[in-house]
Amino acid sequence: MKKPKVSKADIASFIPQKAPFIMVDNLINATPEKIETDFLVLEENIFLENGTLREFALIENIAQSSAVGLVVLEKFGQDRPVEGFMGGISKLKVFDLPRVNDTIYTIVTLVTQMGNMFLMKGENYVNGKKMLECEVKLIGV
Repeated sequence: MKKPKVSKADIASFIPQKAPFIMVDNLINATPEKIETDFLVLEENIFLENGTLREFALIENIAQSSAVGLVVLEKFGQDRPVEGFMGGISKLKVFDLPRVNDTIYTIVTLVTQMGNMFLMKGENYVNGKKMLECEVKLIGV
């Protein structure tokens, strides 16, 4: 079942990060198979270096996209801010980096779940071009 689009205002209520650290603008789709989000890179983003978004911001985008999608799917957090942490990053591949005014489209899939531990595979795209892919381990408390 496809869940409705969720805006940035709602996203802020699902994750512990607050501005300027929120790295997701919209939850486009959330199904048990796939979570999709977008994020517009603005000039005032604190993770920019010479107009280019840094790698760790893309990893954070994947982690936040995962958390928001899991909350909406009621697998994580039960419609309250997620309390937890990123337990690891693996299989990281960086292909390119977004620039100011690029919209990042993120796809996250659940690889495996054990209780409150989730291994997620994430990919970031700009205009159909892959920027980064990795796996992140999220642990809810």
